Amino acid sequence: MPGPRKLDPSSSPRALLGAELRHRRERAGLSQDELGAPLFVSGSFIGQLEIGVRRMQLDQAEKLDEVLGADGFFARNCAALKKSKYPDHFAEAAEAEARAEAIKEYAPLLIPGLLQTEAYARAVFRAYQPTAVEDVIDELVAARLERAQLLRDPTKPMLWVVLDEAVVRRMTGGPAVMTEALRHLAALILQHRIIMQILPFSEGGHAAMGGGLKLMTFPDAPSLSYLDGLGSGQLLDDPLAVKKYELTYDLLVSSAISRVASLALIESVAEDYAHEAQQL
Repeated sequence: MPGPRKLDPSSSPRALLGAELRHRRERAGLSQDELGAPLFVSGSFIGQLEIGVRRMQLDQAEKLDEVLGADGFFARNCAALKKSKYPDHFAEAAEAEARAEAIKEYAPLLIPGLLQTEAYARAVFRAYQPTAVEDVIDELVAARLERAQLLRDPTKPMLWVVLDEAVVRRMTGGPAVMTEALRHLAALILQHRIIMQILPFSEGGHAAMGGGLKLMTFPDAPSLSYLDGLGSGQLLDDPLAVKKYELTYDLLVSSAISRVASLALIESVAEDYAHEAQQL
């Protein structure tokens, strides 16, 4: 089990709550498992709260106040954690993503958010909300591009993506948008910033036909898996569930074409889109 990470309580509301939770738990002489029991959560979940990987919910905060005699401290401060630029079903996963040292993702239909260009993101959000005013779309795109700043670090997090072939074949936003989007992926691959493989149509059935999958590992907390659905998502920390989805990802990798062949396919399809855009 990794040792406790030193937190800077001033860095964020979540870090403040995590540092205070650890302080009060240790002062009460409780293990993480013992504190988790009355909340009906695992000890590893308490540990993730303490290091800021997981978001504290209001009902959990109220129970922690009761168990630790915190006089409403956690409930009062929990509201600050509710502010997010992301949809409720994805907010906690996005925050965990920002702390991960490695991310492995299977994308069945869309280029993952961390890898989207502005034009591609705008086309996606416009497809989701065809009647939304432009300001709403602008805010969504800005949040997505801000999230992508995670890749400005040249080495962390390690990002390994398996794209279904449908991602590169479905023309989202038109040929010019797809040309830019695929060339952006190719550039990241050539810069050795990401690992990417394509799962080809020719493979037929595979281990993740039910939807998208993201696996996140951390230097000081148990791994998480995130299952992506239509307007919904589920973040899982149960070790058995995470292990199951790690196997799923390994099966996807074994079914995907090589990195070299994947890059060649992405570049080839990008050229096809570029030629089509010139004809318009």
